[in-house]
Amino acid sequence: MKINTRLKPEDLLPKIERLWSLSAAKIASIEKSHDPAQGAPVFTVEGAYTARGWTEWTQGFQYGSALLQFDATDDAAFLEIGRRNTVEKMAPHVSHVGVHDHGFNNVSTYGNLLRLMNEGRIAENAWERNFYELALKLSGAIQARRWTEIPGGGFIYSFNGPHSLFVDTIRSLRALAVAHRLGHVLMEENDRKVSLLDRLKAHAVSTMKWSIYYGQGRDAYDLRGRVAHEAIFNTNDGNFRCPNSQQGYSPFSTWTRGLAWAMCGTAEQLEFLDALGDDEISPRLLEAARATCDFYIDRAAAADGIPYWDTGAPNLHCLGDWQSRPAEPINPYEPVDSSAAAIAAQGLLRLGRFTKNERYRQAGLTVLDALFDEPYLSANANHQGLILHSIYHRPNGWDYVPKGCAIPCGESSMWGDYHAREAALYVQRLCENKPYLTFWGETA
Repeated sequence: MKINTRLKPEDLLPKIERLWSLSAAKIASIEKSHDPAQGAPVFTVEGAYTARGWTEWTQGFQYGSALLQFDATDDAAFLEIGRRNTVEKMAPHVSHVGVHDHGFNNVSTYGNLLRLMNEGRIAENAWERNFYELALKLSGAIQARRWTEIPGGGFIYSFNGPHSLFVDTIRSLRALAVAHRLGHVLMEENDRKVSLLDRLKAHAVSTMKWSIYYGQGRDAYDLRGRVAHEAIFNTNDGNFRCPNSQQGYSPFSTWTRGLAWAMCGTAEQLEFLDALGDDEISPRLLEAARATCDFYIDRAAAADGIPYWDTGAPNLHCLGDWQSRPAEPINPYEPVDSSAAAIAAQGLLRLGRFTKNERYRQAGLTVLDALFDEPYLSANANHQGLILHSIYHRPNGWDYVPKGCAIPCGESSMWGDYHAREAALYVQRLCENKPYLTFWGETA
């Protein structure tokens, strides 16, 4: 990508102000039209949010988006939407033992509410605080219980089963982090206490070892910073068997949203552990964060910082030297994934701040400069999505292909919209000298 070295956070404020203005109507539209009985909204089809059964991992982004909208604009109507729906609808996600998505669903809702209270943005209320804290404690413990032991460590296994480590889950570690910060532990058989912090660090180490590559000859496709979506283990002996991919093109190419999860998750955990004064795994986190962010800048993103959905997508070569020009969401060959850009931008910005490295910071601002404008920012009042040209599951063919087009384009995803809002809030707070945005609600 071509990094704009002159951009300042303040330069993005006009685009961010417009984003929040458009965002408000879209949140209100979804709240009015979407039937929760049909399942959580996942992605848009012809501009309307629809459900898609796989796992229920996006409802927290729906109601969390309303809380971010309140945080950015002080519009209390969105606080009410987020708070009421969290209380009424999110409890099943707290007790969900079948998924690896607790950090997505519950930290985006209960966590944002607790953060707002910690920051003094909403009134202190003892019973309300206790309610949010209990939900987050249970969520972190239940997530940590989904555990596979392997030689030298272990991991939180994905919904695919105990053999499966997803790279996504490193961002979901925020559930364990918050629960640990609240003083909670997982209670196992015979009253054995399991540290949530230890499980967080063990999972992070497994992810960094088996999901992220470092250019050290691990296999014939080992490029520094490349990411495998899934790592497969033999559950009989715990040994690693092979990389795999559910949503990417192949185990030996890089699904760019998986890359973005790794970028954001490693950078965020660097901040969290630094705030705890725990640097046991920080050198490894820093190595992984730098490797993945460098890969994004050098190999994954087009010139404007927006990536295509997979670095090995089979028809990407038909676009020629695609890295030398801005991404082209309307093309006959391969789709871009704006949701990967929204997630990756925050990883770049956080790593830039943590390392005091202008390259990463400016790359993050460059990504957002493109993402917060057309053709990605959705100005159409009849389209419920905020950020266009997001991709969910290209191999399964789940994404909507408009008439006359050869590839999916023009639609939005709940996670892409949420992370664009979160990135916008992050930058806005930097510009306004407000408390630094952390998921645990205390300055990093």
